[in-house]
Amino acid sequence: MLTDDFFSRRDVMRLSALLTAAGAAPFLQAGSARAQEKDAPVRVGYLPITDATPLLVAHGKGFYEAEGLKAEKPVLFRSWSQIVEAFLSGQVNVVHLLSPITVWARYGSKAPAKVVAWNHTSGSGLSVGPDIQSVKDLGGKTVAIPFWYSIHNVVLQALLKENGLTPVSKKTGTPAANEVNLLIMAPSDMVPALAANQIAGYIVAEPFNAAAEVLKVGRVLRFTGDVWKDHACCVVFMQEKDLAERPEWSQKVVNAIVKAQAWTRANRGETAELLSKDNPNKYTPHSLEVLKRVLDPAAADESAYVASGAIRHPDWREKRIDFQPYPFPSYTEELVTRLKGTLVEGDRGFLDALDPAFAAKDLVDDRFVKAALASSGGLAAFGLPESFTRTEVVSA
Repeated sequence: MLTDDFFSRRDVMRLSALLTAAGAAPFLQAGSARAQEKDAPVRVGYLPITDATPLLVAHGKGFYEAEGLKAEKPVLFRSWSQIVEAFLSGQVNVVHLLSPITVWARYGSKAPAKVVAWNHTSGSGLSVGPDIQSVKDLGGKTVAIPFWYSIHNVVLQALLKENGLTPVSKKTGTPAANEVNLLIMAPSDMVPALAANQIAGYIVAEPFNAAAEVLKVGRVLRFTGDVWKDHACCVVFMQEKDLAERPEWSQKVVNAIVKAQAWTRANRGETAELLSKDNPNKYTPHSLEVLKRVLDPAAADESAYVASGAIRHPDWREKRIDFQPYPFPSYTEELVTRLKGTLVEGDRGFLDALDPAFAAKDLVDDRFVKAALASSGGLAAFGLPESFTRTEVVSA
């Protein structure tokens, strides 16, 4: 079920090289050389995880065609490096990426692309083995993360610091009692690694937390959305060239994604069926049981998570994964601010020099999503106040 190696150690090395100005240059040149088709179809690139849901629903339910767009079947990639390569070189023109990766792509690799919408909110968790009862119990142990530039790493380190623990990255030896060793690991390796007691826990996107529950090898200690209220995880990334030279096409793409998000919120069970391995489109390799646990959970799940402490803020009314498109500037600014104080490996010179307020304005182009919302019931249609500002709430 979960055998796709979509974030291996080799992928980490490829992505690290790719997201530098020198590493990205050949792919950016290929993209520039690629002839711009006036009526180029929507070419979505995605990874087979629930983060991709709106892009896949927009295809599966025909929302792109309803906007008058030609759309090819979304292309499944096995790794973040593959999807970034394909995007930079122009092979695909609409992708979802982890929000911290877009910061790295624009300012580390100088990619001429912008965030046009959020793809989803929440949708991740910290899963642990049976001997871990609290975050403090992780002291002296190893926890797997999917990548340094991920919301998962940011949220985990906030939890560790709140509990008096220091995140470290040790290639050899064991962490001290007040340290937690962070290990980059492919999500597909996390569940078996936890089952074999090779790691004490992992923090990652769904459906890998749900998979640990279904296989009874781990449980959710905290949901990331219960630490950072309504945080973005994956966002929609598009080429600046398309936004500037094909604004009508870009608007229709964003319209379709916003409609897909609204449809998903109202049809969670059908969405799980659409994304499951048994659907004719075979968008993902995951079973309906695992996907329903994320997208359409039983009503009793929430009270059980409140009782276990996985949910400590029931008043936030967070869904395990939810969908709303507007990219609040306060989130981007807070994300960059927190990344600056987060342990990440590799060349982080661009990050140290990056002004969070500048990034909040420069990384995101919200013209299209604002117009799409205006024609789709506004933020109220997604259960939010009609305001494009908010205050970030983070409580570890």
